[in-house]
Amino acid sequence: MTKILVIDDEEWLREMVNMALCQKGFEVIEAENGGEGIEIARKELPDLILCDVNMEKVNGYATLSSLRDSPATASIPFILMTGLADNAGMRHGMELGADDYLPKPFTIEALYAAVEARLKKSQTLRSAAEKKLADLRDNISLMLPHEMRTPLNGILAYGEILGAEATSLPASEIAEMGHVIYDSGKRLERLIENFLIYAQLELLAADPIKIAALSKRQSPKPARLIGERASGQAQAAGRATDLTLQLSDSPVTISEDYLAKIVDEIVQNAFKFSQQGTPVRVSAGKADNKFFITITDRGRGFSTDHIGHIGAYMQFDRKMQEQQGQGLGLSIAKRLVELHCGAMSIQSDDQGTSVTVKLPTGVQNADAVSQCAGFPV
Repeated sequence: MTKILVIDDEEWLREMVNMALCQKGFEVIEAENGGEGIEIARKELPDLILCDVNMEKVNGYATLSSLRDSPATASIPFILMTGLADNAGMRHGMELGADDYLPKPFTIEALYAAVEARLKKSQTLRSAAEKKLADLRDNISLMLPHEMRTPLNGILAYGEILGAEATSLPASEIAEMGHVIYDSGKRLERLIENFLIYAQLELLAADPIKIAALSKRQSPKPARLIGERASGQAQAAGRATDLTLQLSDSPVTISEDYLAKIVDEIVQNAFKFSQQGTPVRVSAGKADNKFFITITDRGRGFSTDHIGHIGAYMQFDRKMQEQQGQGLGLSIAKRLVELHCGAMSIQSDDQGTSVTVKLPTGVQNADAVSQCAGFPV
């Protein structure tokens, strides 16, 4: 049975709401102030909370803020009831995480409509989250064993040779095998890291509260970070002289860790799939209220079909050329951009590839961020 918590310091109103909701088949529990409501919510974990704004001990805003700060109660739908539904108060409540307002006095029909709308949305979000997790489990179970097998084969094969024939092998061959084992180990390490990151992103994307929190994080000086990450990738590829930077600063709405991951994955691909001595250009700056990052190389391009199917666990032309996680790396970058209400586009031909990322520069509305992650609002 669906459980609804009613928090209000007016006993007659609690009784009226209780009676009306019970007639609809809901289980109703009551609290006479915000402090008691917080305790009951944490103990009972109701499916919905109706809470008055103006209460003497702990008001509705403080109650909402306290429950949103607790992981156990953060995602419970919360409707504020108030006789002072002015724009400033409504905006404050929404910023704290309220799902809806019910202006007093309200009719029984208005009460039913508000409750049913919030419960329906909650069920829709729950179903969407369950589908995301099911898809993630399917993808990982299908692809992770295959992707791990290639580097593991190199480690096991050369390890077996060294164990059985090390005394008869010249030092140069032993050193070469050691390098292969090390490279395979590093590849396996990065593969596992990327699978874990992608899994974490999908778990995050299944939680509307965590998604909404993304809109509050910023990188105040992205140009420095982008330059450092791109230079690090150029050094790792042994191509520091091939890198060209053209960067300008503007705060961008994404954490520095996530921004660094986007730059790392795209720039690494640009160096990996272009030839030594050809340029890789990284530019960034603000235009049209968006922050742009563009990475351009002169390497082997994507086909139109490949560009349209960039997604997790997909690798392109595997029989023609070993990709080593190209599809997953780009998928991580693309997913991070989308979760922050941005967009990633790819233009590619036989002359090279250009990847452009557009990210917001201001705080995003929580509903807009949830919609970007694929949840209905």
